[in-house]
Amino acid sequence: MAVTTEVRAPHAPTELPRVTDPSKVPPNDARGLSKLFFDRLATLEEGTPEYQYARNTLIEMNMTLVRYAAGRFRSRGPQELEDIVQVGMIGLIKAIDRFDISREVEFTSFAVPYIVGEIKRFFRDTSWAVHVPRRLQEARVELAKATEELSSRLGRTPTTRELSELMNLPEQEVRDAKVASNGYRSASLDAAVSSSEDGESVLADFIGAEDAGLELVEDLHCLAPLLAELDPRDREIIHLRFVEELTQAQIGERLGISQMHVSRLLNRVLTRLRQGLQTTR
Repeated sequence: MAVTTEVRAPHAPTELPRVTDPSKVPPNDARGLSKLFFDRLATLEEGTPEYQYARNTLIEMNMTLVRYAAGRFRSRGPQELEDIVQVGMIGLIKAIDRFDISREVEFTSFAVPYIVGEIKRFFRDTSWAVHVPRRLQEARVELAKATEELSSRLGRTPTTRELSELMNLPEQEVRDAKVASNGYRSASLDAAVSSSEDGESVLADFIGAEDAGLELVEDLHCLAPLLAELDPRDREIIHLRFVEELTQAQIGERLGISQMHVSRLLNRVLTRLRQGLQTTR
């Protein structure tokens, strides 16, 4: 174990041993050292250099816990092991920050559930391209197993009724599980689907076009609260100009003010609305 201890003055506060490479400390040694570091960490003020040293050393010394937990998930998905380790490190850091040594619990027993929980949350949040209810996620796994078993036994694709009987689920549940399976993987809109003399077609070509009216809907949605903040006369001017489509002269006659005054009021209100829209977008 690579540990060096600095010499200190007789009356200096107890210092932690300086570990030159915490990531290479053997697990058995790390267990004892971790207890020492946790004891000292509890007495240090957060944010001080010594606190950061103790916390960072604990993280590096216990990385073997993360790699051990991550190894259990090698076959769970296409994610590289290193990505899973990075996620598990978040769980390790949470465990270190929340560990209370006064409870007399082994840190390894406390940390592993945090690490595994963080990794499982990662798979839950990233494995499905769209949100699917948990019961259908679980049914998809059973559906895959049942389909493989029946296909092998029958020599053909099983029917929904046959799957329903084997899975002991209503036929509608089986249908829902089939639909849910489509949400497990997504395809890029730029994915090529066919080629011709005119060039290559992509999936987006067959889905539809952008609706120009959507931007107008968004603008109107943002504009509504801004209009509500106007005083009654300003709202009336906007209504007369853009709903009843009156000219400025006609608005002046309706309100008993000059066309010039209407123009100034209209410009002031429109400037205010434009600025409000730019802020909310």
